[in-house]
Order: sequence, then C-alpha cells, then structure tokens
Amino acid sequence: MDIITWIFTGVLAIVFAISGVAKSVMSRARLLASGQTGIAPFPMPLVRCVAGCELLAVLGLFVPWLVGTARVLTPLAAVGLSVVMIGAATSHASLREPRAVAANTVLLALAAFVAASRFATL
Repeated sequence: MDIITWIFTGVLAIVFAISGVAKSVMSRARLLASGQTGIAPFPMPLVRCVAGCELLAVLGLFVPWLVGTARVLTPLAAVGLSVVMIGAATSHASLREPRAVAANTVLLALAAFVAASRFATL
C-alpha cells in the first residue's frame, strides 16, 4: 500500500506543480486558452493565491514525510488539495464541463486516498 501511496503522491505533485506554476505566471487569457477554464469566474488575485497554495501543497506532500519531521503536514496538504478539487469541480460543473469535472473527481479521489493513507500511518 505504501508504494501505491507514493505513486499517487507523485501524480498529485506533478499535476499540481504544473497547475500551480501555470497559474502563477500565465495571464488570464493564456490560462483560458491552455484549458484552465475553471478560473473564468474568479479574479486573478484569487487564482494566484490558489496557485501558491497548490505549490505549497506539493512541498507538503513530500518534504515532511521524507524528512520525518511534522509528518502530519503531509496528509493535511492532501486534504487541502481535496478542497481545491471540490472547488474546481464545482466551478467546472457551473461551466458545464463534464470532462473537467471527471478529471477533478479523479484528482480528488487520489488526494483523499493519500490523506487517509498518511493519517493512518502517523
């Protein structure tokens, strides 16, 4: 089970690192053109804030567990990403984008699995 948890953690880290960097540096028009349509209803300062949270969560997924200090931060980071995915799925649902909602649901499931797995081994 630990291998699966690390694989899911790696997938989440890659996806959210890419998303966080993109939301941090790209303009609204470029984000929308690249497929990040869920940001449409939100002001850019909020999008940038979420990007920062995603990038911090990527660090939180790995660093505490690898260093062995403050390990509770790892499942909390996964819970935070779950909350972000609930918001993203809601945004995409309001825009009537079922594929994006499905992708958000998969990422939500991965993050929830990582959170539950890491909480169980604290």
